[in-house]
Amino acid sequence: MRKIESLMNDAISSNANWQSGNTSVSFNEEENVSVVRLHGNKIAEVGDTFIRLFDGGWQTNTTKSRLNAILAEHGDDGDCVFQKNFDWFVNINTRQGITTVPFFSSMRLG
Repeated sequence: MRKIESLMNDAISSNANWQSGNTSVSFNEEENVSVVRLHGNKIAEVGDTFIRLFDGGWQTNTTKSRLNAILAEHGDDGDCVFQKNFDWFVNINTRQGITTVPFFSSMRLG
């Protein structure tokens, strides 16, 4: 995990506002949700019981890396975003095991 992603996860865990380079976290106290942005585009919302994923209109390696860092720290074991033949997919840890589903912006895990 990159240093910036580690700092991003620290901000999410501590419900703090944080920014470095192209990545920012803002904590919404009313909704108890951390909003993560990359280049100003929302890529995730992290609450106590859920993670909502967005691509911000850009399915880039950096977006995927940030989302995977969030899932590794705040998601369930095995949750991840990956690409196959230029399409994005998400592995989700369910009661039945790891399930692969097509990625869509605003999908909710948890």
